[in-house]
Amino acid sequence: QVQLVESGGGLVQPGGSLNLSCAASGSRFDFYTMAWYRQAPGNQREFVARISIRGTTNYADSVKGRFTISRDDAKNTAYLQMNSLKPEDTAVYYCNAAHSWTSDSYWGRGTQVTVSS
Repeated sequence: QVQLVESGGGLVQPGGSLNLSCAASGSRFDFYTMAWYRQAPGNQREFVARISIRGTTNYADSVKGRFTISRDDAKNTAYLQMNSLKPEDTAVYYCNAAHSWTSDSYWGRGTQVTVSS
């Protein structure tokens, strides 16, 4: 069992930056691929970024070049650095942990990001 707690969301102006954190507890963090998803009102949850246990990263086309995912296994924490934010980035951002060798997958409760002037 893995518990995930997101933090770092808030209100930011267009062009601004935020750094989201996802703190994990309860199991071996370094066994899990970590990912960020987001869900805007009226929309389905969508993939944003992923980092494997070896550090390989993948991004949605809509955030490439603006967002950076990283992880610190010593701190059991994953991060999402978001730069050049746009109003369309407004959503609840969720952290996901997917075990590398089983089907176990866990979600945090989300953190709200609002990009508005």
